[in-house]
Amino acid sequence: MNDATAKIILYIDADACPVKDEAYKVAARHGVKTFVVANSFMNIPRDPLIERVIVPQGPDVADNWIAERAARGAVVVTADVPLAARCVKTGAEAIAPNGKPFSETSIGLALATRNLMQDLREQGEVTGGPKAFSPRDRSTFLSALDLAIVRLKRSGMTG
Repeated sequence: MNDATAKIILYIDADACPVKDEAYKVAARHGVKTFVVANSFMNIPRDPLIERVIVPQGPDVADNWIAERAARGAVVVTADVPLAARCVKTGAEAIAPNGKPFSETSIGLALATRNLMQDLREQGEVTGGPKAFSPRDRSTFLSALDLAIVRLKRSGMTG
């Protein structure tokens, strides 16, 4: 398959994803094949373009499944910064559930911040955790996902 006929594929790191329903709506509007990847059963819409993938239990099994398939033309929805870094490295788009896109220029800082916070937590520092997910985050995510798919379509990818 050459780039001119490559399909856009959406991968959702689904175990703790708060925007699955929003992702389904955007994907349906654009006719994009969607893989919902989790290590346990979850309900998904009955739609031939949406496929449930249940991976075995274990650390990073879902992440590895997604990372092994993500490439140019893929959009990955994940809050997992190391997974986003792996996907961006392969040319895929990666978007956090709050709508923040991960890019080649931002992923290094995101990884460094994540690692610093993890080190602080391991040393017993109270870091407060992530801020609460808000309706504004949901709206920002919808816009970011739609924009990523539109950008891929303009580059010659198809839904």
